Amino acid sequence: MATVKLLSDDELSTEARAVFDDIRKVRKSDFVNNFWRALAHDPKTLRRTWESIKEVMAPGALDPKVKEMLYVAVSIAHGCSYCIHSHTAAARAKGMTEAEYGELLAIVGMAAETNRLVTALGVPVDEAFLVDAADRQS
Repeated sequence: MATVKLLSDDELSTEARAVFDDIRKVRKSDFVNNFWRALAHDPKTLRRTWESIKEVMAPGALDPKVKEMLYVAVSIAHGCSYCIHSHTAAARAKGMTEAEYGELLAIVGMAAETNRLVTALGVPVDEAFLVDAADRQS
């Protein structure tokens, strides 16, 4: 249940409308999802978040599908149902297969388990894993 009213297009401020226009242009879709509609109450945060998302999720060293899959993994770790759903849909739209999704979930589950075990056991980081380890071995 939302803690703020999800603004319709008719309720947007001029500033928020400009961001929505850019979302539609960049995504080549008339659909603007509920996350943006909730943020539209604060046009400054809306714009900052949208600009950051555009930059971080743009094609780069990582393929856009991989970026969406990473977003799913982090969303699972943080327990964000909305982000799990929206970024799973985005990853599928970018070509993620059911086999890839299954492996992603297996990795997330395995990492969560081993992270808890390492934390509970207080396992120290191996010196070989430290960034400057190669310098020490030379």
